Amino acid sequence: MDEMTQLRELRADVPVPDRAALAPGRQRLTEAAASGRRVRRLRADWRVASVGAAAAITVAAVLGTQLGDAAAPSRSGPASAAGTLRLDSPAEVLNRAADALEKQPAGPEPRDDQWIYTRTAQVASQGGPDGSSLSPVTYQPGWVPYDNSAAAENGKDDDYRTARQVYRAANELPDDPARLLAEIRAFYPTGHTAESPPEGKAQHSFRAIGLMAEAYPVSPPALARIYRAMATIPGVRVTDHLVKDAAGREAIAITRKEDDRREQREILLDPHDFGYVGLRAVVTENYTYELSTGTTLKFKAGQILTSKARIEAAVVDAEGQKP
Repeated sequence: MDEMTQLRELRADVPVPDRAALAPGRQRLTEAAASGRRVRRLRADWRVASVGAAAAITVAAVLGTQLGDAAAPSRSGPASAAGTLRLDSPAEVLNRAADALEKQPAGPEPRDDQWIYTRTAQVASQGGPDGSSLSPVTYQPGWVPYDNSAAAENGKDDDYRTARQVYRAANELPDDPARLLAEIRAFYPTGHTAESPPEGKAQHSFRAIGLMAEAYPVSPPALARIYRAMATIPGVRVTDHLVKDAAGREAIAITRKEDDRREQREILLDPHDFGYVGLRAVVTENYTYELSTGTTLKFKAGQILTSKARIEAAVVDAEGQKP
């Protein structure tokens, strides 16, 4: 069997949603490389759609220097809405962020007849054992109804929630972090089969809280409660320097290493106003994986596997309208 056929069959059952724009299979390949076993179904927040044959084959290689992090780490941190911030404690960063967000007004809930406009930037490797072939940054505008009930009822994405569902659920979250995390896990439940055991509670919490933080709109007071709860999840860390999102902007990276994998999930925050700006998946240790065809895939700590950034987001009155 040739290499291309092997990789296609490895990912044959991966669902490809319409709402993303990059190549499928990155997570399945990296999980296989990390564990040597069949993997749990691809989670909605990392699902990506094909951008060409090369991208569809091998998306596990690195993004390299095109998205390199800030070259000179500074533990003194950025000057933000809450003053100079030290990037050495996730609790300090997230609670200071929450303090700043709580000072912002919640604003009115969007009307059911309004639309949510977003513009995102996404990048991924286009394949190759050395990760030398990189996709250009893809900027993608999109509109969805605030009350997108039809998509929620008919969609195949188990993690999909309408903007209205997320907005209302976020506003009803309790102040107590443990209760808040339990409610978010119930809102974005984990799925498993005999071949893919359930997520651990901490990993489930971080994945689910990232989904809610990514949604738009979430009111600043609700996001403040989410950040305070995020700080209590076991294994959560903060990178001690600013990193780059998919659009090349500096961001604070709140991270957690994935259970039983050699990568970490990162939730990216604006260093000035603490709003959500994106997410990344990053390799945490050097390793190699050899396909049965003899091709060796090389992974290096710090390499970015996927990166997605939110450039714009707004409530508008009609599909196609921009702020």
